[in-house]
Amino acid sequence: SAASDVYKRQLLEREKDFEVVGEAADGEEAVRLSSELEPDLVIMDIVMPEFSGIAATKLIKQASPSTVVLVLTAYNDIRYVIGLLEAGAGGYLLKTARSSEIIRAIRAVHSGESVLDPEVTRRLLQRVAGSSNKTDGRQAASLLSSREIEILRLASRGMSNKDIATELFLSLRTVKAHLTNIFNKMGCSCRTEMVIKAFREGYIGLDDVSPEERAIDRSKI
Repeated sequence: SAASDVYKRQLLEREKDFEVVGEAADGEEAVRLSSELEPDLVIMDIVMPEFSGIAATKLIKQASPSTVVLVLTAYNDIRYVIGLLEAGAGGYLLKTARSSEIIRAIRAVHSGESVLDPEVTRRLLQRVAGSSNKTDGRQAASLLSSREIEILRLASRGMSNKDIATELFLSLRTVKAHLTNIFNKMGCSCRTEMVIKAFREGYIGLDDVSPEERAIDRSKI
């Protein structure tokens, strides 16, 4: 709605390090403006006139791989989630999220972290649980140190690198190094893939997925 769009813009403009450089009325305009304005980040919906959120995200990422796409939508259908992640979206957040969660999610995906709404994560893991295609990564994952397993579980709850560092009294650089080691040992390229493998291998369960605060920073939004 128009009122909702005004609220979202005001929410973003209150952040001193954010700059809203454009707004699009439909998917086609979103793709065109992204090409013209070259924003650092695009906030995308799913159901729109002309191009869908999935099609628009795919086109934006093809034209500008460095542009981050954060999906903010009312739809939590797992088919949309998978489609958008495959299209290159860096995060998927429901519109029921609190204002602070939206701001933190924007900063998180901009810094390279994956963001999934806890409810969406649960649905994704439920889909994985119902799949017969189980991966056999226990041998690689068994190489994880106790500290790496601890960080893996916190990251799976949606905590940002910064929050994990605070929680464990570690430096941000140390947390990033541990996550890089986890990705390498588990054969993962992003947090979403890491969460799925961690679930399949028994390191986390559905009850471990709970709302968490997340964090980050940048210029043009």
